[in-house]
Amino acid sequence: MITIDILYLVDRLEAAINKGTAVPFSNKRMIDEDECLDIIDQLRIAVPEEIKQSRRVTQEKDRILAQAKEEAERIVQLAREEAVHQADQSEVARTAQTRAQGLLAQADAEAKSTRAGADEYAHQVLTDLQQRLDELTARVATLQGTVHNGLRMLNDKRGGMGGNLPPPPPTGPVSS
Repeated sequence: MITIDILYLVDRLEAAINKGTAVPFSNKRMIDEDECLDIIDQLRIAVPEEIKQSRRVTQEKDRILAQAKEEAERIVQLAREEAVHQADQSEVARTAQTRAQGLLAQADAEAKSTRAGADEYAHQVLTDLQQRLDELTARVATLQGTVHNGLRMLNDKRGGMGGNLPPPPPTGPVSS
């Protein structure tokens, strides 16, 4: 599913970082910027799909809850009809009413439990996704700094020939 696609893209980005050339005397790497930016673009496309999948799960949960409520109401209605049918047997009518109320309470409890489970699942998926995006943002910022430092070192070796370097990219989390 989409989660696997995101994990695959994260693995590809990590592989691109790992295959980068080590910069001597530092923990920095020179990487293929185009490859990394392409993977990041693919991640930007995949993340909304993950959110759509979460919405589909929530919609399915709501559909199941509505179905359970309809079934509970149908059972209550059947119990009421049975009670009217056997009005002369008041004990039977009370038992049916009690049973119907119990079934309705049970259906409500199951609906709340299902809703809580779906909400927890959606929260876990979105929290995990946020954490992965934060990690990727930090890695990209580090890589951008490495590329900028490498360009600066090359420019310094040339003695300033070849023009000025572009300004370094902003670091820190990307705001949306």
